[in-house]
Amino acid sequence: MRLSRYFLPVLKETPAEAQIVSHRYMLRAGMIKQASAGIYSWLPLGFKVLRKIEDIIHQEQARAGHIPMLMPTIQSADLWRESGRYDAYGAEMLRITDRHDRDMLFTPTAEELITDIFRANVSSYKDLPLTLYQIQWKFRDEIRPRFGVMRGREFYMKDGYNFDLTKEDALHAYNRHLVSYLRTYERMGLQAIPMRADSGPIGGEDTHEFLVLAETGESEVFYDSQITDLKFGERAIDFDSVEQCQAVMEEFTSRYARTDETHVQAEFEAQVPEERRRTARGIEVGQIFYFGTKYSDALNATVNDGQGKDVAVHMGSHGIGVSRLLGAIIEASHDDKGIIWPEGVTPFHCGIVNLKQGDDEADAACDALHSALVALGLDPLYDDRKERAGAKFATMDLIGLPWRITVGPRGLKNGVVELTSRRTGESEELPPEAAVAKIAAIYGVTAA
Repeated sequence: MRLSRYFLPVLKETPAEAQIVSHRYMLRAGMIKQASAGIYSWLPLGFKVLRKIEDIIHQEQARAGHIPMLMPTIQSADLWRESGRYDAYGAEMLRITDRHDRDMLFTPTAEELITDIFRANVSSYKDLPLTLYQIQWKFRDEIRPRFGVMRGREFYMKDGYNFDLTKEDALHAYNRHLVSYLRTYERMGLQAIPMRADSGPIGGEDTHEFLVLAETGESEVFYDSQITDLKFGERAIDFDSVEQCQAVMEEFTSRYARTDETHVQAEFEAQVPEERRRTARGIEVGQIFYFGTKYSDALNATVNDGQGKDVAVHMGSHGIGVSRLLGAIIEASHDDKGIIWPEGVTPFHCGIVNLKQGDDEADAACDALHSALVALGLDPLYDDRKERAGAKFATMDLIGLPWRITVGPRGLKNGVVELTSRRTGESEELPPEAAVAKIAAIYGVTAA
C-alpha cells in the first residue's frame, strides 16, 4: 500500500480527552474516531489490527475444536425474563422497545440466546460435547465510559459457550479454553496471566480472568513473580486429552495470582516467599466461566443421557475482548514516540521510507522493494509522500510498524538500504534483496 493512497488521518497534537497511552496513540495514529461517548468508528489502520486479532482468535478456536457462528446484536427480553436475568442484570443493559411495544435489548452477553438455540436443536448425549462461539459487537451502557476502547460502551467480543453431559466434561472444556487462550495471547505478543476471579452477573462456581500487566490497568493484582517466567510457546497440545489440558492448567494457575476482588493477604504471604511477592496493575482481556446447570435449568436445556433420563447439560462461557485487546497491546508495547506492534498483529509487515521522493533511482528502488514484498504475500506500507524525512520517520514511529526499510540516494550508491527495528532502534545496512529476505524470514515466508 502506498501511503499517498491510504486514509491515515494522523494528528500532531494529543486530544484533550485522551487520558491513557492507548487512547492517545489510537487517536493520533488515525485508528479510531469517537462517534459518541464510548462509541467509536474504526478507521482503516485500526480496523486492520482488529481483523488481525480476530483472525488469530479464529485460528486458535479452530485448533481447539470450537465451531464459529453468529448471533444477532438485538435480543428479545423474553429469554432474559425466562432465565431471571432481565431485571437482575442492571442499568448496563440497554433496554429498548420496538414499534410493536415488544421489549428488546442490545446484547451485553449471549448465554440465554445460545441456550435457546441449543435446546431447540440438541436432545441427545450423542451430540455432546459441543462448543459454539461467535465474534460480535456487544453493548454495555457504562455509567462512565473512558480510556477509549479500553472501557467503551460498544465493544467487539469473542464469546464462546460449551455444552457437556457432566461436570467433569465441562471442566475439561474449561481447561481446554484456558490452554487455547494462553496460546492466543502469546501469538499477539502478550503475556496474559490467568487469575482466580469473581463471576459477577454471569454467575458460576469457577472462573479465571486473564490480565495483562500495565500501569494503566483498572485492577490491582497480586502475584508470584515466577508466573511471568512461564511461556506457553509452541507446545503440541492434544485438546481432546484431559490429562494434557489439566497439566497446563495446573502449571499456569497453581501459583498465587489474584485481583483485588479476590485477594487475601494472609494467603499471599503464606504461599509466596517475600522476595517473589509482586503488586501491579492489570488490564482484563478475557475470562472463562464454568456455571454448571444455571442456564440449562432455567431454560430447560436437557439431553437424553442414554439411560432413559433427560438431564440438564453443564455449561460454561468464555470471552475475549477483541477491541479491548487492541488497546491492551498498545499499553503493553509502546514508547514516547508511539506504538510498537508485535509482528503477530501489526497492520503492515514493514514500512518503506523514501528519503528523496522524486529521485529516479530512489523511486525505482522503493517501487522494487514494494513489489518484491507484495509478491511474497507480505503487506508493506510505502511512504511515498513528498514530505521531509523527519515527518516520515515520525509517522512510522507513531503507527508502530515493527520494521522499517529506509531508502536514500547515498545508500543506493553503495548498493544498500537501511533496515531498522522499531522495538530496539537498531539498524543495519543491507542490499535491497537481503532486506526483503530478512523481512520474509521474520514472518515465516520463503523468499524466492
